[in-house]
Amino acid sequence: MKESIDRILIPDLTRIPLFAHLRAEQLDAVREAAHRRSVASGGFFFHQGDVANTCYVILTGRVRITQIDADGRQVILHLVTPGEGFALVAPLSGGEYGVAAEAVDEAEALAWDGETMRSLMLRIPELALNALGLLSARLHELQERYRELATERVERRVARAVLRLARQAGRRTEEGILIDLPLSRQDLAEMTGTTLYTASRILTGWEQAGLVTTGRERLVIRRGHGLVAIAEDLPPRTPVHGNAAPLEP
Repeated sequence: MKESIDRILIPDLTRIPLFAHLRAEQLDAVREAAHRRSVASGGFFFHQGDVANTCYVILTGRVRITQIDADGRQVILHLVTPGEGFALVAPLSGGEYGVAAEAVDEAEALAWDGETMRSLMLRIPELALNALGLLSARLHELQERYRELATERVERRVARAVLRLARQAGRRTEEGILIDLPLSRQDLAEMTGTTLYTASRILTGWEQAGLVTTGRERLVIRRGHGLVAIAEDLPPRTPVHGNAAPLEP
């Protein structure tokens, strides 16, 4: 186990936000305390309701954070991409995971048990401050999602969700910007608090308008400006012929 962890070079760890501004000896302590965990596509790092005992930072692959509500409906809360941490708080105080973490594709993560991470944060205050900053950003994201659900029409919510995914997992192709992860219409419905029927109707309309191309668990953005106009409730722009319009930053 130690041999595999030693392959994680200190400069690589400095690119992970949780470890920003840590000194070399602090990064070495973090690395030495970690172990690796791999999960196959479709497998789970943990399920909702499991005992919370491990913190993670994803190295490769993507992880979908989901929650089952009181009515038994699944909601997709976040897509974790390489370099991001997840389950950073619950293991520090015990209890249960309030969400599930499912590997979208084969994923590998660094892992620390809760007691180890608590000890590291006490020894390295910068690590605790970084974790607090990441949690604050995640809370802001969830507050924004709640505001969208409470105040915005469904098409705007779906457009915002697609643009967020494009920025996280977008890859430019000849067709346009491919959201490079399995993405079903049901997934979009769960992310935006709507029904499969409504999400399908919106995507079909966008496809007919030339904004996107869809397939089985596949979505390509052909006219990024058009989706931005919907997301921001702006007047539609004149269609751009030829190459797909780029996404705004």
